[in-house]
Amino acid sequence: MAKEQSSSYLRPDVVSRLSTMEMRARLVVEGFITGLHKSPYHGFSVEFAEHRQYMPGDEIRRIDWKVLGRTDRYYIKQFEEETNLKSYLVLDTSRSMDFKSGADVTKLQYATWLAAALAYLMMRQQDAVGLLTYDEQLRKYLPPHSTKIYLQSILLELERVQAANATSTGRALNMAAERLHRRGLVMIFSDLFDDPDEVLSALKHFRYNQHEVILFHILDPRERNFDFGRDAIFRDMENSEEMMTQPRQIQRAYREAMRDFIARYRKECRERRIDYVLLDTATPFDVALFEYLNKRKKIGG
Repeated sequence: MAKEQSSSYLRPDVVSRLSTMEMRARLVVEGFITGLHKSPYHGFSVEFAEHRQYMPGDEIRRIDWKVLGRTDRYYIKQFEEETNLKSYLVLDTSRSMDFKSGADVTKLQYATWLAAALAYLMMRQQDAVGLLTYDEQLRKYLPPHSTKIYLQSILLELERVQAANATSTGRALNMAAERLHRRGLVMIFSDLFDDPDEVLSALKHFRYNQHEVILFHILDPRERNFDFGRDAIFRDMENSEEMMTQPRQIQRAYREAMRDFIARYRKECRERRIDYVLLDTATPFDVALFEYLNKRKKIGG
């Protein structure tokens, strides 16, 4: 695959034309790996599947001497049941996530494709991956496993996801924190349209349980800039109420409120040592994958 073609699969509009979740995950990851040597990814690498770097205490007989000869670095053969890290993909499937302002993708589609790519990448690194979906309450839970066949279960569940019901992110995340007993990396995908006090309290709950956390805050571009033109009818995605207004009259106030909303999450996540990643549905997927890889490098195996 040519590098130019491979990197095109990092764009959500290109991924939207692919037919299966497995194809989306695989091609996004391949496009990401192709670009790792380019700025700003210089110095990062991904070691996959059958090997991991030798650590003090590992059995010398498991060193792969062929890899040593090629790379001058020590790696050991790693078996299918071994895992470096337990990761949990926590996906908001409430009705507000079904919003899209143009002809591209909804927030939920973007979130599921990103989650699928992360699952694919982590499985190839021999990490155990699980999936939890929620709206007003927890809906589906697949506990973390690292076998290749389990990836298909996660991708199938992501393929089936549909937006439904109202949002209760704070309540649902608190329930998730109670359920996820094994310490690991928790990755949350949500538009965060809920009471920030409740959501931040739930995020603190994860940290209290000693989880590492990445919060992917996913918005539609127009939810960030409120660029809807002269007249518009706004419909609440969760209760179908409608309101007609002239967006330009309230655009300035809206943008200031959104800036404050984002700034609060960024500040309080930083104070809680939570990685906050702001995305919109036009953002190339390598932005989020790089944030994951950076986090993975910091916390180790």
